[in-house]
Amino acid sequence: MLDSKTIEIIKATVPVLEIHGETITKTFYQTMFKNHPELLNVFNHANQRQGKQPTALANAVYAAAAHIDRLEEILPVVKGIAQKHRALGIQPEHYPIVGQNLLAAIKTVLGDAATDEIIDAWAKAYGVIADVFISVEADMYNQAEEKQGGWRGFRRFVVDRKVQESEVISSFYLIPEDGGEISTYLPGQYITVRVKPDHQEFTHLRHYSLSASPGHPYYRITVKREDAINDQPAGIVSSYLHQEVNEGDILEISAPAGEFTLDQSKENPVVLISGGVGLTPMVSMLETLLENETKQDITFIHAARSGKYHALKEHITDLDRKYDQLRSYVIYESPAAGEPCDKTGFIDLPWLKTVVDSGADFYFCGPTPFMRAVNLALKEWSIPKDRTHFEFFGPAGSLN
Repeated sequence: MLDSKTIEIIKATVPVLEIHGETITKTFYQTMFKNHPELLNVFNHANQRQGKQPTALANAVYAAAAHIDRLEEILPVVKGIAQKHRALGIQPEHYPIVGQNLLAAIKTVLGDAATDEIIDAWAKAYGVIADVFISVEADMYNQAEEKQGGWRGFRRFVVDRKVQESEVISSFYLIPEDGGEISTYLPGQYITVRVKPDHQEFTHLRHYSLSASPGHPYYRITVKREDAINDQPAGIVSSYLHQEVNEGDILEISAPAGEFTLDQSKENPVVLISGGVGLTPMVSMLETLLENETKQDITFIHAARSGKYHALKEHITDLDRKYDQLRSYVIYESPAAGEPCDKTGFIDLPWLKTVVDSGADFYFCGPTPFMRAVNLALKEWSIPKDRTHFEFFGPAGSLN
């Protein structure tokens, strides 16, 4: 437990973190990787370059500081981060390294303003926050290992099938090399792939949503090839999977994880909205609802640039024909001449109101600008927060 003086000091630094948070976390990552380059085997290099990881950490630090006297209020945020930590293989011994370099970054950025009293208070606070993460993650490691077909760490899987779904998206069907069972998962969860391309110095890990319903003897991930755009280089892992991984090859996988899951306890309508490769968790949710013979009305809305970028189109069309409670719609930003779709351009509230019930639960996933537009539309429609569910690919961001 923290004493009242320490809590007072931490809460007093919240305005400073709002101003300097990202500078502190950028400095932290630069210092940590310089002192501990082995951690580059764990962290996503692209998220570092694009500033996503420092921003996510700054937001987490700010939330922890603001709630330092009532950390239980941010437990859902802690659990979401801890899920990713468990999937990446973060261990208790990593936390002192993070703490040491975070305190050094605070001192570097704030200079003389970071008095010994402030640094000491933050050292105590970090210890408490780290203990919470370590405890939550220990439970998650145990749960993943103790599940039927479960395991700890990474397990070798064979690429049983590789299927091209669109011009830039392919599906990979993965079965365990050891021939054993695989643990089930909740629709919406992801697995983490660890690869070491020959031309790369470090291993690289990426989370990929499972794109099929649970219960199969395989895991399916559906991956978009991230090509180089402007000043952003091509995706290391997605390029490797598309260009170098073939049927019969081995991938290392950690057990399913994730907090973005389908609530199967409700009876109201369900609306699944996806943009681009954001359809992957939506398809898992859709298949699960239909296989469970739900009586709920389901609307599946998918947006893509055009038909050549539209993955799993025939699969969704077949499901729409087969199940009376399902209606599916397609939005193309720039359809080819004569290419059929239900809407051209972008998703918007006036159109949304014509095809879905406002009493539904809404799940959405896709590029951040797409999710921001969907979230804004649902807010304007006064859809309650407890009926809107979304997930970022990569570090958590903001839709505001």
